[in-house]
Amino acid sequence: MFWIAFVASLGGLLFGFDTAVISGAEKAIQQVYELNNFWHGFTITTALLGTILGALTCGKPAQKYGRLNSLKVIGVLYLISAIGSAAVVNWYAFMAFRFLGGLAVGASSVIGPMYIAEISPSSWRGRFVAFFQFNIVLGIVCAYFSNYFISGVAHDWQWMLGSEAVPALLFTLLLFTVPESPRWLVSQGEDKKAEMVFAKTGEKDIKGEMAAIKESFNLESSTAKEGFFQKKFRKPIFIAFFIATLNQLTGINAILYYAPRLLEQSGVFSDGALLQSVIVGLTNLTFTMIGMALIDKLGRRTLIAIGAVGMVIAQALVARGFYLEEFEGYYLLLCICAYVAFFAISLGATIWVVIAEVFPNSVRSDGQVFGSMTHWVWSALLTWFFPLCLGVGGEYIFAFFAVIAATSLVFAWWLPETKGKSLEQIQKELVK
Repeated sequence: MFWIAFVASLGGLLFGFDTAVISGAEKAIQQVYELNNFWHGFTITTALLGTILGALTCGKPAQKYGRLNSLKVIGVLYLISAIGSAAVVNWYAFMAFRFLGGLAVGASSVIGPMYIAEISPSSWRGRFVAFFQFNIVLGIVCAYFSNYFISGVAHDWQWMLGSEAVPALLFTLLLFTVPESPRWLVSQGEDKKAEMVFAKTGEKDIKGEMAAIKESFNLESSTAKEGFFQKKFRKPIFIAFFIATLNQLTGINAILYYAPRLLEQSGVFSDGALLQSVIVGLTNLTFTMIGMALIDKLGRRTLIAIGAVGMVIAQALVARGFYLEEFEGYYLLLCICAYVAFFAISLGATIWVVIAEVFPNSVRSDGQVFGSMTHWVWSALLTWFFPLCLGVGGEYIFAFFAVIAATSLVFAWWLPETKGKSLEQIQKELVK
């Protein structure tokens, strides 16, 4: 089970690598293609537009062809995007290959957590799905390190983008060593194969788990034909929408995409900003591990509430720095690291776990698509307009982030706790 979770979560590593690797290349991209702030933001956002389409369209292939085969296709898309983005110097072709990589990221954010949630024992599900988030953060750290060491060589921005081909190839090959989701196998009438997978993953009550899955499919057979947006699913839909919205509108992807640009506000040189980005990434990684360790002990609600308080203070301090134009020393770095730390143990560690848990078997793929698409729409809009917001005044956008972080405290109070419950038990409580 640990090996399965590790391999599946490498899709998260590519997700994170693709998200952060552009941060080291974005200034060179603006110079090479002579872009103003608007078109520069759009160019960086191209991949995120792909994530929206990837998240929106991957549900049906995942249901028809299986979670595992879909992940293999995603691995190939990552590989093509990395090589293409590094090899071309034409602006339109560059955006096309970045868009292709975005398709992979969007689909990966849907199918990866769904696959892990469906194959994991309930007592470990939170940690295994959070392992996907851990690998996203690990990918971010790897990208920051890669950017730092590549910086300064000829055509460094192209080498930065091309380095993603190595983990993409590894991910694709390792997927041939893991089994298909047992819940998907049951939906296809492959009961014996599903029982074999449960045996491999250490499920103690295989017959009971099989019976619960079949009961769930039988109860929802008519619902699946009626569609996703209906009254009985309103609570899971609201949960997925709000956690995805809060995750992005507290500012995480804007900071990850533009970390070197932000940190240059403190007066350090470009290579110093890249090194400080590594510190931000390591902070994210450390506190994601803490979140993983606590998610099945403290629960989802408690972690989100703790993180909300810390994020409000940290983002308010960043806004203060922009308002007073005080960036001397490590003020900005410390504030950003504090925000990232509280984000990592809360909304960062819980988003994919919660979205993967709250929907019943019959519409889980649709629910994962909805939650992921919401996440990427907000991410695309924020990434596109963030350079413009910085031009107007960073204090305004970071004050906005602080207000949204405060809203996540209200969300934590309203969110039902799901720790330690089977997917079928959660379904009975939320779908009424």
